[in-house]
Amino acid sequence: LPSVLCLGDCQLQTPCRIQKCTTDFVSLTSHLNSALEGFDLEFCKALRAYSACTYRNSKVCRGNLVYHSAVLGISDLMSQRNCSKDGPTSSTNPEVTHDPCNYSGPTEAREHQGGEKAHPTTYLFCGLFGDPHLRTFKDHFQTCKVEGAWPLIDNNYLSVQVTNVPVVPGSSATATNKITIIFKSYQDCTDQKVYQAVTDDLPAAFVDGTTSGGDGNTKSLRIVEKVSGKYVEMHAKYIGTTVYIRQLGHYLTLAIRMPQELVMAYEESQDLQLCVNGCPSTERIDDSGHLPLPVMGQLLPQGGAAHPWSVYTLETATTKCHEKILVKDIYFYSCVFDLLTTGDANFTAAAYSALQDVEALHPRKEHWHIFPSDGGGGVGKGSKFFVGLGLVYLILVVFL
Repeated sequence: LPSVLCLGDCQLQTPCRIQKCTTDFVSLTSHLNSALEGFDLEFCKALRAYSACTYRNSKVCRGNLVYHSAVLGISDLMSQRNCSKDGPTSSTNPEVTHDPCNYSGPTEAREHQGGEKAHPTTYLFCGLFGDPHLRTFKDHFQTCKVEGAWPLIDNNYLSVQVTNVPVVPGSSATATNKITIIFKSYQDCTDQKVYQAVTDDLPAAFVDGTTSGGDGNTKSLRIVEKVSGKYVEMHAKYIGTTVYIRQLGHYLTLAIRMPQELVMAYEESQDLQLCVNGCPSTERIDDSGHLPLPVMGQLLPQGGAAHPWSVYTLETATTKCHEKILVKDIYFYSCVFDLLTTGDANFTAAAYSALQDVEALHPRKEHWHIFPSDGGGGVGKGSKFFVGLGLVYLILVVFL
C-alpha cells in the first residue's frame, strides 16, 4: 500500500483577510475623539492591533495590493502619531484580538456570530491499540488486520500513518510498531513538522530535532515527554488537536482528539482514513464493529489455552484483565482477546491505557465506555465467565 502522506510543502491555502483587518480598525477608532485626553493612546493601540492583523495575513496576502497599501498606511500613521511598534493593543473587538494560532472554534461561527454566543467546538476522538483495535471518530469500535502501512488521518491539517506487523506466527492479528505524524504548515503558526516513532524509539522531538513549532513565544505546536521513551504528548493549539503516543511492551498505541470541522476538511481522494471511515471490510476481524458478546456458551473448554503461544486460559485471561479494567466494556473484552491471541501481558496494559486516554481526551463522558451491542458478557449465576459467539468468531478468524 503506497504511503498517502504529503512529504512536501503541505501549506493550507487560506483567504486573505485584509478587509477584515481594516474593518476592525475602523470599528476600534470610529468612536474616538481627537480632542479628548487619551486619544493618542487608544489610537496607537488600535494601530498596533491593525498592524498585528496584517502581519498574520502577510503570507496569504502577499500579492494583494490592498494589503500592501494598508501596510504602508499603518506605517505612515504610526509615524504621524509617534506610536511605538511595541506595546498594548486594543482588546474591545474580540475579532482583532483573536489569535489564529490558538484554535477557538469553527471559522464561520467566529465570523458570523455577530455578538451572539458562539457555538461550542465539537471535538472528536480516535484511538488505536492492541491487535489492533480501532475506535473511530464516530465511536465505532473495530478489530482489524491492516498489516503494513495504513493512513489513520489525512486531512488538510494533519496526516497520521501507522505500520502494523504480525504479532505471532500463523496469526492474522497485527500490532503497531511505527507511527508517522505530519503537522502541515499553517499560516505563521508553524512550518511543516514531521514526527516518527518506532518500537524502542519514542523520541521527544520532531525529526528535525526541534520540540516545538511556531515562534519562541507562541509555540503553537509542542511535544511534551511524559515518560522517557514510553509516553509523549503533542499539543497543536493552532488546530485544537492533542495526540498521545505510548509504547507498551513491543508495540505502540495512539489516541487523538481533534475538532470536527478540521477532521472533515479533506478532499474526496483522501477518503481512505481509518479514523474517519473505519477499516475496509476485507480487513475486519470482528463481524459488527462492536464485538457482540452474548452469553451463549464457552469459548474454550474450561482451563483450555487459546493458542500454543498463549500461557493464558480463558479463566486466567479474564482474571488478568479484570485486575486493570473493572468495567466489562469493549476494552475489557479486547484485553481478553489479546491475551488469548498473544499470551503477552503487555496487551493488558495497552487496553487499560487506551481506556485512560479515552477518559482524558474524549469530550463526552457518557460515551467513554462501549458495551457489546446486545449487552452480553458477564458472570452467570453459579457459573464461570462465558464469552459469546462474537469472540468465538474472532478467535477462529484470526488464526485462519
